[in-house]
Amino acid sequence: MNQLIFDRSTGNLGPNAFARIQTTQLIQAILPAPKVKFNGGEKPPTTVASGTEARDYEPAKVWAHQTGVNALSIDRFDGKILLSGGADASIKVWNLDQIPTGASEYTFRPTGIVPRSASAHQYGITHLSFYPFDSAAFLSSSYDHRLKLYSTETLQLSADFNLDSVVYSHAVSPIAQHLLVACATQHPAVRLVDLRSGASTHSLAGHHGAILSVAWHPNVEHILASGCVDGTIRVWDVRKSSGAVGSLDLEDAIGITTTHGMAGGRSRASAKAHTGAVNGLTWTDNGNYIVSAAHDERVRVWDAATGANTLASFGPTIKNGHLSSLPIVVSPTALTRPMKELLFFPNEKEILVFELHEGRLLKRLKVPGPPVAAVRSRTGERNIRNRITALAWREPVDGIYSAHSDGQIRAWIPRTEEDIQMDREEEEEGKIHDEDEGGKRKRNILDDVFRDLTRQKISFAAGLTSDIPAFAWDPKFASEQKSRLTEDMFLSLAGDSSCKNFPNSSRSSKGALQALVYDNFTLNSVSLHVMT
Repeated sequence: MNQLIFDRSTGNLGPNAFARIQTTQLIQAILPAPKVKFNGGEKPPTTVASGTEARDYEPAKVWAHQTGVNALSIDRFDGKILLSGGADASIKVWNLDQIPTGASEYTFRPTGIVPRSASAHQYGITHLSFYPFDSAAFLSSSYDHRLKLYSTETLQLSADFNLDSVVYSHAVSPIAQHLLVACATQHPAVRLVDLRSGASTHSLAGHHGAILSVAWHPNVEHILASGCVDGTIRVWDVRKSSGAVGSLDLEDAIGITTTHGMAGGRSRASAKAHTGAVNGLTWTDNGNYIVSAAHDERVRVWDAATGANTLASFGPTIKNGHLSSLPIVVSPTALTRPMKELLFFPNEKEILVFELHEGRLLKRLKVPGPPVAAVRSRTGERNIRNRITALAWREPVDGIYSAHSDGQIRAWIPRTEEDIQMDREEEEEGKIHDEDEGGKRKRNILDDVFRDLTRQKISFAAGLTSDIPAFAWDPKFASEQKSRLTEDMFLSLAGDSSCKNFPNSSRSSKGALQALVYDNFTLNSVSLHVMT
């Protein structure tokens, strides 16, 4: 870092290059932040039945949505508002600016909740997105066949659309003036909902099965891509009613080389982009590439201008097999060097970070904690895998937030070497403080015992063997015996982890003291007998 600053100050490094190097380092420094939590205010059940047995849950467990989190979205304007949608049909609003700058430990609480109700969603949320030009409104879709528009501030319902089939995901163009919402539904046609007129009758036919993913071109308002369970990816011009303008073909590494790219050429009618259901689809933010993921456990990168498969290989580590929309995140192109964008892929219980165009695995961000949503002390009955169900990027480089089937929202925040060192120093200070407190507690216990010993004649028996005599305490010789007892016994009981004997009978006319001390021995292990 010092060398970069020096190069920048001497003019050897331009401001744009300096900024890109810094942001690239921050992106690559993203790490889990396990002490940043989201508490939705839901109380855990005290027990869970397992056959005829009931076992306790841990009372300290917190959830964003106790039944699981299905969807996340962060507003694109200032990255302040996070939306989360649960499997319980509820929607929660979180203010990400509540966390102090540089803090590595914080618990968020929702600033607003849309609970399950007759006027809200009835089944689990599938997708959330903000209004394209203003974060004051957001869209939600659900397994209840409905697409809804809400006010972010008041959480009042503004519009409701019944699409008569499960809505797996939806997409809104970030630049378009037409205000069309593309919906990927169980019906084999892309449904288009017009927010301006309230109509939902227009559809794009051509697929032969349920559609799991849709994505608008980031720079061309009328171009849309869709992925289907039959393995096809089609590219549409929504101004035309003649069908798709092109299909992506996994066997085509050359592409269509006409002047207008895919819009001016032809593609095989049987072309397939994947050999499994396509549930992940996104564009790079400059619109040059399409990224897709499918149940064939492959990720492919396509040249958007020609439709060519770039043949980027991401290896055998990909896991993808759930019949739901899969959120994949590509880092903004302006934050990295050209052709060096990073792909963040939710790989079951970890986030894989790849170089987008080379497919090289850079980092595995593993989810902290157990692999299942068991919340009891030792073993659990809830057989829910701790699977990542959604990802949301917070611009510019403020990290990633992930939704999980165990009900958690987890933060992944850039941590530089300086940040990590500060965290270690804070942990060390905390350990020293805890040790000091523990030492004070031990001294207080010993002082209490001494005060009690001086009031009456008692004996200590440390062991069950018949040849171990008791040590007798006589208040008349308190000063002398207290010194010996402190040295020989109490210090051993407090910290000695070995077996230790004190048979020196010459030190007491009453008899010898023999104390047996085991590992992790506590004062509760010593029996005190009042001598009559």
